[in-house]
Amino acid sequence: MPNRATVVTVSTSAAGGTASDESGPLLQGLLEGIGFTDIKVVVIADDKGAIERVLREEISAGTSLVLTTGGTGLSRDDVTPEATSAVLDRAAPGFSEAIRAESIRQVPTGVLTRGVSGSAGSTLIINLPGRPKAVEESFAVIAKALPHAVEQLRGPGGRDRH
Repeated sequence: MPNRATVVTVSTSAAGGTASDESGPLLQGLLEGIGFTDIKVVVIADDKGAIERVLREEISAGTSLVLTTGGTGLSRDDVTPEATSAVLDRAAPGFSEAIRAESIRQVPTGVLTRGVSGSAGSTLIINLPGRPKAVEESFAVIAKALPHAVEQLRGPGGRDRH
């Protein structure tokens, strides 16, 4: 299984040092639990251009999986879905649908999450909510599908298609 993943925490307060990033390290540990060993955690502000740049860098680097956390709500600053959509080649809505369904099951405000998911080249990108509890719940519903999805994107023989 490819083991290269990046976690992108989207939080202006964490990027500015006024809050700590709890969700990024949490996702790193969850990814390690399903076999990823090369995991980078990046913290950036809620800025569409900055998010797009980081995603494009990871796509160009051949990263197998990028999980974002944060920036999926309805506030003006929540632009992670728009930045992600700008870099995707193909949608993979099942991941986002499963995350939304679980969010709604947990809390009524789960309907507000706008995360998207899909592929760009051989990179799978999935938006997760920002709160640590929501990250854990969301990851639990997609974890078993991640290795298979990553392998499919890498193509025959498990080689990168870049």
